[in-house]
Amino acid sequence: MHNIYIYIFIMFLITYIIRTLPLTLFRKPITNGFFQSFLYYVPYVTLAVMTFPAMVQATQSPISGFAALVVGGVAAWLGLPMFQVALLCCGTVLGLEFFL
Repeated sequence: MHNIYIYIFIMFLITYIIRTLPLTLFRKPITNGFFQSFLYYVPYVTLAVMTFPAMVQATQSPISGFAALVVGGVAAWLGLPMFQVALLCCGTVLGLEFFL
């Protein structure tokens, strides 16, 4: 039981170092365009990497999950509101799961 406190402390220390290290190393504003662009897109890429496998594996067949991903991507590209994109994705999965 006492090992759990060591694990929690190590997780705290690593999280603290990751969050404070950039503040101590970079005192001036970042002017490099490539590095600014990289930092801007990191949260979006991280979110995509975490959600893509879940979208494909959450259904009974990966085909319906992938089809919903494609339909949702096209609907979002066309500028549909988030609620309509979600309804289209759910309808795609429901329809394909029903017929497959």
